[in-house]
Amino acid sequence: MYLYGAGGHASVIIDILKANNIQVTAVYDDNPLITSIDGLPVIRPSSYIGPLIISIGDNTIRKDIAQRYDVEYRKAIHPSAIISDTVCIGDGSVIMHGAIIQAHSNIGKHCIINTKASVDHHCVIEDYCHIAPSATICGNVHICTGAFIGAGATIIQGINIGRQAIIGAGAVVTTDVPDNSIVVGIPAKPIKK
Repeated sequence: MYLYGAGGHASVIIDILKANNIQVTAVYDDNPLITSIDGLPVIRPSSYIGPLIISIGDNTIRKDIAQRYDVEYRKAIHPSAIISDTVCIGDGSVIMHGAIIQAHSNIGKHCIINTKASVDHHCVIEDYCHIAPSATICGNVHICTGAFIGAGATIIQGINIGRQAIIGAGAVVTTDVPDNSIVVGIPAKPIKK
């Protein structure tokens, strides 16, 4: 197994893989000044770099790398995560320690469901989304491609979050959020588009 990206997110994924008895061979990174992380060698990308997990938290960069390399992508799911048997999780996605994903939810490709995040029943989280630590996604929520849900945010049931929208930390979202919007507060209000 290989990772792409030698920052803090990589350290977390390395721990997840170790907890699953999966060995990481090396970590790829474009920065020639980084030579190791957590005792693993950091090397430059080659023509074939799989199987791979992109260990970068930024949605846009993760998408760019996934589209650049046509390789086998794998998932990383921490053993402490609680995931219903009816959940579908796309390739390249990472489910972290203590996350909960309830029945009939769909998680897209290259998503991050971070530490202690909760995704309730019948949610759709499209590709390249990041659900930050302790965020709560209530039932029947649809989160479109590239959205970021901040730490401790709550999305009430039935809400739609637009493409590449950003939900601020601790926000409580009670109405739909348009594409490319930034919302913060309780209840969440737009501050920027």
